[in-house]
Amino acid sequence: MTDCTSEARRSQRGSALVLMPAAVLIFLILGALAVDAAVVFLAQRQLANAAVAAANDAAAAVDVEQFYGDGSLRLLPARARQVANDSVGRLDLQHLDGLRSDISVGDGVVEVTLTASVDHIFSGAVPGGPASADVAATAVADTRRD
Repeated sequence: MTDCTSEARRSQRGSALVLMPAAVLIFLILGALAVDAAVVFLAQRQLANAAVAAANDAAAAVDVEQFYGDGSLRLLPARARQVANDSVGRLDLQHLDGLRSDISVGDGVVEVTLTASVDHIFSGAVPGGPASADVAATAVADTRRD
């Protein structure tokens, strides 16, 4: 009985060695997916922070004379757009391809939407895998008093 068991163990020793390259490949692929997901998440967070900063900066583009005259806040649309664009331009977002900004100024409200494309590090090397991902963020600043 012991001869059969030891014989069976000896015949199965090499099977773990055959599975090792497959396990390494799976771990490499999972690691590559994790890195690419982290790159996309980081780009999305950077866009969100940039959109918030731009919207808050643009909300400060009020008509100062009217404010000191009657105390009412009125945004200057052209100035608010320029301030928002300047705010986005000052940030280090060169690693994002095709950065686009859409700035709308309404009745005391500034809405900034930023969209861009971020390149994957590993997924582009996989046949059929995406080379990049689109990311977007929107922020709103409201100067109206309730």
